Amino acid sequence: MRFDTVIIGGGLAGLVAGISLQQAGHRTAIVSTGQNALHFFSGSFESMDEAPERLKTLFAGAGIRLHYSAGVRLMPLGIFREAALSLEDVSLLPEPCFADKVLILGIPGYLDFFPSFLAEGLEKQGIVCRTSMLNLPESVRESPAEIRSVTLARMFDRNWDRVVQQVRLLLKDEDGVVLPQVFGLEDPSVPERIRQGIPARVVFAGTMPPSVPGIRTQLLLKRRYEVLGGTYLGGDEALEARVEGDSVRSVTTRNLDRHALEADHFVLASGGFFSKGLRSNPFRVWEPVFGLDVAYDEDRNAWYNDNFAEDQPYMNYGVRTDEALHPLVEGRPLRNLYAIGSVLGATRPELGSGGGLAIRTAFHAVDEILEAV
Repeated sequence: MRFDTVIIGGGLAGLVAGISLQQAGHRTAIVSTGQNALHFFSGSFESMDEAPERLKTLFAGAGIRLHYSAGVRLMPLGIFREAALSLEDVSLLPEPCFADKVLILGIPGYLDFFPSFLAEGLEKQGIVCRTSMLNLPESVRESPAEIRSVTLARMFDRNWDRVVQQVRLLLKDEDGVVLPQVFGLEDPSVPERIRQGIPARVVFAGTMPPSVPGIRTQLLLKRRYEVLGGTYLGGDEALEARVEGDSVRSVTTRNLDRHALEADHFVLASGGFFSKGLRSNPFRVWEPVFGLDVAYDEDRNAWYNDNFAEDQPYMNYGVRTDEALHPLVEGRPLRNLYAIGSVLGATRPELGSGGGLAIRTAFHAVDEILEAV
């Protein structure tokens, strides 16, 4: 099977690259295991201190609306982080003290949202907090162990007006309401409808994974990619590459068996450790498809921080590249391969981190590919 470009990884970076190339008339394929960082996505694009028109246009074509306002967002454990460019349903606040009194609403049996932790964090900002619970239909409450964010989102998309009614009844003198971010999986308009229906400031706080905004973003981007004619090989895994000289000729996958994917260009958007784009054992860290050079500390004791709440050093490890994002093998670049997104770790700090790194490097690789044609 031959394509102009083969992309390994169906997360944010891979889908942005795939959509951009398809729009430019390239024939592309994306190989995706189904595991990617969008399932952990907060809804904000870290390190994006601007709202590039190119990104807004691409997302709008997929039915995804963004907003930009430098401020902070409320995290699942009641702390705040700086944020700016975000999905429309992510609550961006000018400052942590966004209300005088707040009602925090949990969901019975839903264990991935912590009203008490949120209350503790908000009270440190001088906000008076009260917690309560939303009622669920009997059919859901019978199996609390099965209650996950996606299950709730599918139900609330059909019953968002009942949520509004319940919140209005539960409100006393609070001027703020915090709800878990489990709305708008299939209908992105639901969060704004809830905001409009409640006579208090509504803030949606992130939950533990899986992320409803992240899953929705992946579904919409994937749909847009396929509408543009892209070939999405979901549930598949790139196994090994055939390299001749300084160029990649083909990649084999688990599902296609002997039928290799050939292309003029290849893009590695396989992610970091969570997505298995990088692997490790007690002695080393490696990239499994191309055998690329990886930047990591040879002292294993330096891989992690004893304080679990601190940033972990291993999350910064990634493949080495030249200035054009061509990854290196024994110090030599592969000229038709580009590494983008979190598989880079922190090896290219000038390109940002998180969602910002995914977006910037995807567009960079696309521009390099189009210029080479």
